[in-house]
Amino acid sequence: MSVVMSEAIIKEGYTDDQRYEIFNREFMPHIDSMYNFAFRLTTDEDDANDLVQDTYLKAFRFISSFEQGTNAKAWLFRILKNSFINDYRKKSKEPSKVDYQEVETTYNSEEAADTNYTVDLRADAVQDLIGDEVATALNALPVDFRTVIILCDIEGFTYEEMAKILDIPIGTVRSRLHRARNLLKEKLKNYASSMGYDA
Repeated sequence: MSVVMSEAIIKEGYTDDQRYEIFNREFMPHIDSMYNFAFRLTTDEDDANDLVQDTYLKAFRFISSFEQGTNAKAWLFRILKNSFINDYRKKSKEPSKVDYQEVETTYNSEEAADTNYTVDLRADAVQDLIGDEVATALNALPVDFRTVIILCDIEGFTYEEMAKILDIPIGTVRSRLHRARNLLKEKLKNYASSMGYDA
């Protein structure tokens, strides 16, 4: 019986207790970074929350393919990036959806003008990390360029880690990052001049 049990553990990778322990120890400490990355990619609080939740569900589901001692943050970022790309492709093929019930309710409500919307403090924290002009310029970049700047300049990943997360050669990482920084620099020239910097 113990032989059968040990074979099942080897096939599965980890026991249930090990799965929960790895999940809590290796993955949960990165949830804020994951949210920040998701928010920068989606530029929407609800979409970012959905993306993080989806990422953590996938991480738990495929935890047997995670090797302890490796970079858990890079592993999670790769899952999130792949989820974002897959979702982005799927949404780009769908027609736009409008919730007419919500629109009608908002316009017909006498309280609509006085409504105080709840603010997600994490989104505010992310905005505080980067000035409004920089955040706007960053969000205006195409997603591939935005991603490399987030991974390198905000999250501090190495070129090697970025290559694994993005599943591209290191040379492509370097050239894409160079191009992304130049695009961002161009977008920020006018802002820099208005702040008194010699652009």
